[in-house]
Amino acid sequence: MKQNNENTNAFLIHISAFAGFMFPFGNIITPLIAWQTLKDRSVFLDEQGKEAVNFNISYSLYIFILTMSFVPVFIGSVFRNLDNFNSFNHINIDFDSNNIFGFIGLASLAGIVGLIKVALIIIASLKAKEGENYKYPFTIKFIK
Repeated sequence: MKQNNENTNAFLIHISAFAGFMFPFGNIITPLIAWQTLKDRSVFLDEQGKEAVNFNISYSLYIFILTMSFVPVFIGSVFRNLDNFNSFNHINIDFDSNNIFGFIGLASLAGIVGLIKVALIIIASLKAKEGENYKYPFTIKFIK
């Protein structure tokens, strides 16, 4: 395969993760399909495809764990603020100062992780376009 086409295809494998903003699990499915169709063409495409898929699976796992950490904060706030447990006529869902700071902190952390993901995908795409073998940080190697 020509070097230019190889670099362009690697770029497209990385940048295809943005399909996750259009449909659920698009950040995993689209790079996976692109990698599966292009992996036999060169070693570079195989390595970059594995790296992109592993990063997107790892990122999705990290976000899932971060999202699940919101559940205890929300449930604790609901049960702490029940005025009368026997009659559900008045349920006061009000975050006190301790819960609201924890909630805002977790939401801020999720936003920061999202921005880091976008930045890393752009960096990896540009490096692949130049023909460099890019390795994402903090990636679990699900596909070896």
